[in-house]
Amino acid sequence: MLRWIRQQLGFDPPHQSETRTVYVANRFPQHGHYVPQRFADNRIISSKYTIWNFVPKNLFEQFRRIANFYFLIIFLVQLMIDTPTSPVTSGLPLFFVITVTAIKQGYEDWLRHKADNEVNGAPVFVVRSGSLVQTRSKNIRVGDIVRVAKDETFPVDLVLLSSDRADGTCHITTASLDGETNLKTHYSVAETSVCQSVSQLESLQAVVECQQPEADLYRFVGRITVTQHGEEIVRPLGPENLLLRGARLKNTKEIFGVAVYTGMESKMALNYKCKSQKRSAVEKSMNTFLIIYLGILLFEAILSTILKYAWQAEDKWDEPFYNQKTEQERNSSPILKFISDFLAFLVLYNFIIPISLYVTVEMQKFLGSFFIGWDLDLYHEESDQKAQVNTSDLNEELGQVEYVFTDKTGTLTENEMHFRECSINGTKYREVNGKLVPEGMTDDSPDGSMPHLIGEELLFLKAVSLCHTVQISYDQPDCMVGGGDPFSHANGFSSNHMEYYASSPDEKALVEAAKRIGVAFTCSSGDIMEIKTFGKSERYKLLHVLEFDADRRRMSVILQTPSGGTVLFTKGAESSILPFATGGEIEKTRLHVDEFALKGLRTLVVACRHFSPEEYIDVDRRLNAARTALQQREERLQEAFSYIERDLQLLGATGVEDKLQDKVQETIEALRLAGIKVWVLTGDKHETAVSVSLSCGHFHRTMNILELLQQRSDNECAEQLRILARRIKEDHVIQHGLVVDGASLSLALREHEKLFMEVCKNCSAVLCCRMAPLQKAKVVRLLKTSPEKPITLAIGDGANDVSMIQEAHVGIGIMGKEGRQAVRNSDYAIARFKFLAKLLLVHGHFYYIRIATLVQYFFYKNVCFITPQFLYQFFCLFSQQTLYDSVYLTLYNICFTSLPILVYSLFEQLVHPHVLQNKPGLYRDISKNSLLSFRTFLYWTLLGFCHAFVFFFGSYILMGEDTTLMGNGQMFGNWTFGTLVFTVMVITVTLKLALETHFWTWMNHFVTWGSIAFYFIFSLFYGGIIWPFLHTQDMYFVFVQLLSSGSAWFAIIIIVITCLFPDVVKKVFYRHLQPTSTQKSQSLSAPQTQALSCVESLCCYQHGQSGCSRLAHLLEQITGQCQASTNHCHTSSRNNRSWSDTENLYSNDRSILTLSPIEATHC
Repeated sequence: MLRWIRQQLGFDPPHQSETRTVYVANRFPQHGHYVPQRFADNRIISSKYTIWNFVPKNLFEQFRRIANFYFLIIFLVQLMIDTPTSPVTSGLPLFFVITVTAIKQGYEDWLRHKADNEVNGAPVFVVRSGSLVQTRSKNIRVGDIVRVAKDETFPVDLVLLSSDRADGTCHITTASLDGETNLKTHYSVAETSVCQSVSQLESLQAVVECQQPEADLYRFVGRITVTQHGEEIVRPLGPENLLLRGARLKNTKEIFGVAVYTGMESKMALNYKCKSQKRSAVEKSMNTFLIIYLGILLFEAILSTILKYAWQAEDKWDEPFYNQKTEQERNSSPILKFISDFLAFLVLYNFIIPISLYVTVEMQKFLGSFFIGWDLDLYHEESDQKAQVNTSDLNEELGQVEYVFTDKTGTLTENEMHFRECSINGTKYREVNGKLVPEGMTDDSPDGSMPHLIGEELLFLKAVSLCHTVQISYDQPDCMVGGGDPFSHANGFSSNHMEYYASSPDEKALVEAAKRIGVAFTCSSGDIMEIKTFGKSERYKLLHVLEFDADRRRMSVILQTPSGGTVLFTKGAESSILPFATGGEIEKTRLHVDEFALKGLRTLVVACRHFSPEEYIDVDRRLNAARTALQQREERLQEAFSYIERDLQLLGATGVEDKLQDKVQETIEALRLAGIKVWVLTGDKHETAVSVSLSCGHFHRTMNILELLQQRSDNECAEQLRILARRIKEDHVIQHGLVVDGASLSLALREHEKLFMEVCKNCSAVLCCRMAPLQKAKVVRLLKTSPEKPITLAIGDGANDVSMIQEAHVGIGIMGKEGRQAVRNSDYAIARFKFLAKLLLVHGHFYYIRIATLVQYFFYKNVCFITPQFLYQFFCLFSQQTLYDSVYLTLYNICFTSLPILVYSLFEQLVHPHVLQNKPGLYRDISKNSLLSFRTFLYWTLLGFCHAFVFFFGSYILMGEDTTLMGNGQMFGNWTFGTLVFTVMVITVTLKLALETHFWTWMNHFVTWGSIAFYFIFSLFYGGIIWPFLHTQDMYFVFVQLLSSGSAWFAIIIIVITCLFPDVVKKVFYRHLQPTSTQKSQSLSAPQTQALSCVESLCCYQHGQSGCSRLAHLLEQITGQCQASTNHCHTSSRNNRSWSDTENLYSNDRSILTLSPIEATHC
């Protein structure tokens, strides 16, 4: 029980031993005093709270906020000493704020618990008590034998015991872990691979000894001891024996494995960063402003206390005849009396710190986050997925992003490769309707006729069909019974029963393309490879595979042909094939490869070499000697490969397109115009990553690509960085792009962070390849903690992106094909990368301007509220008399002025969403937290003080000398004066917000005029009735009496106009003399057009076609905004859209979001 409680509170001690011993099927030794090791359960936890720690942990986090902690202190002071106001005035708002915030954060954490429960409750099969038992994922224990079927993900980290294959191998994809979509082969040891049934596994006696959990995905050290017939057999275990949680089983019917790392100890979970509380830049600014206002409060309280004692230096004021001191008061300590008076003034002025600011911000963020989910432009119809918000605390941060870190596989790309073109013997071909058509010719052959391929073309296609490591999966193996042919349908080219699985997506695309053209790879059994050339079978014997490696950048196969000859087929990057080619159209092929690359295609060059019997004997001897060498095996293999892969006959080249997601290029360009730098961080190969960067517009063709690759020492890395820095300085014109690999990055970050950052910041685009998950997080942290402290955003779709997503200020998950780990751990989730443009440029812009105005308006209205209270002390001998009634003190922020600013902060739009997306440059206007700069903060604060002075002294001038404002000579008193000031203040601060509002809805009108009306109605009822539950009723009939005076009404109107008229004049002059880019954009649309656009946007379809555009066009004609001539409107449309480059406009606007027809035709 104690250990369970410690686990719940997160205090469970770490493992003491350096290794762990796992007994397969939990068969613990029966002899001796064996104490089993304790392991974590298999639950994945992404939530912050539990039932047990929610209250203390949430209260601790809330009271870390300055305003909450301050009001707690004020509340305690009011309880302990005699203060001018009731403790309820501070306690009630504090309780309301804490409760609302706790409910909101509890709800968001409940959603995380719900997502975790889906994962932890997934059904799995384990072997227990001699049978296969279905249980939940969270119930798997270390030592359990787990069965995983084809296309399922592994629920824990497993050591492979056996598979349905005789050799005990299986194929998996790790795309959700490291971004690689290629098929990987994993192996079981020979002694366990024969245990393919539950009964055999139940009788298996084996023990796995391995290292304790660590985050490195590619490292695993262990050994398995199998007991057979009383004899112990020990076999080594490595990464090729370990199946990681989150990976997916492919091309294998089922496997059995023993669980070694579970739950939060699995490698996938260890690559998650610890979830920390993210705080937005606006919240940090709020805390800074609160400290300044705390300083103002302390200054006012200290000044009032000092002035009180200065007044009381005279006896007539210290102890007047009508207020004699008690004996206890005369004998009390002067120091204690000073402190008590200081605290009393502190309580009197404490409302200058707006406690309701936090709860309004919380409500604004929570309610505002629904707009993202409701936005149909962020809805992906094909997958039926809408955008979702996991953390609403960071909405405004979307408007402050300076760096975007994106994954490549599944985020920028669709993970789909398509064959596009090829070059054979110096001639370019493209595929048309399953046929190779030379460049410049059309496919005019009749359907069904076999295309005529000459010898070179046929040899090239055979090389493509045979030079690979593709696996074949038969979906319906029954068709193979009795020697049946899986290609017996449709002239031997049916793919109904067969699916290719490749070691790289390029290989799969090429083999599928060759199959469509007529040369189909049909069978791979042991060392036999079979192809069908237009229905005719050919069997090749696979003699050797020369595996791909990063140094050679090519792979080869040596085959025995059906005629008995020996041939080598090789394919790889042009830089690793062409230098070794001695025959073929080398120069033409080189030109074609460059042309393919310019089109953004991934290129491979194909070549062959024929061996004589004597040559092959020599090649075979060299390869066998190198592969069986115990010393320097890798070096000897490289020598053998270099000897074999020479004197090549060039066959041709291929161009494969890695299909990008829709509108990726336009989105990256829009982000660039908005002043956002994009970094691509991927676990993929260097060549693949560069190719995709070029095709998606991250790298431009005119860009000078700098490389920091394969650095092996600190000194070498530092020297290369200095060379790159010099090249950047010497060339000021060309844009630079930087390519870094994981190994070089580790060296650069270890000793040369400053130099590396200098190079990166001078580059327009940065690409980091071969990145481990935690390396991605390190790069993000490096930028985050740099001196400029930019706001960062990370976006990815796989478990390998989780650390990066959690490290960045804003984390976005893509709902892709690689599971839901990234989505579950992100702040926001979208279905496609293209949605990022609207999320930042529109939603980010709106959220930021709304909350920036909300924060500053709150400080402004509280300065207006409390400054008259401070000024009033000069007229009441600093006796701590309140100017306002305690009910007004409590309700000012909660009821009278709260709703207008909340509605404003939900619906305000400075500029139409279409304009924001089509003019990404407007995003720069709000960058660097510009709307919450010290200058704007000072303006709002001084404005508040000015208005407060006008409220107080305007009322004082009116009532100071002559308080007989009634026609019958009846005089006004203290509460009437305070109520007059309060009335003017409520009206002025509400109308001030109305002046700031650009986007009026019926709800704005309702709460703006409704708040003023509610104040009047409430005051009439509060002061017009004797309430039995109130101890005192100072306000009885005060408000009714005030409103019955014509002079009071005149004073209210004059004071309100005096306050707001200068503000109106300032706005008009600034808009005409020094308009900002945003104000210029506002002037693009007339008010009527904006109103129509609102209607239009409600029925505007995804691609700009509107269901009500005819109605809108008719309304435009009626209002005189557009001539009836259609041609004129079309011309006007073109004119309106031809914005100049100097305006930072996104010229290709239709690719991001189509303007509604009503705006396109505005004249």
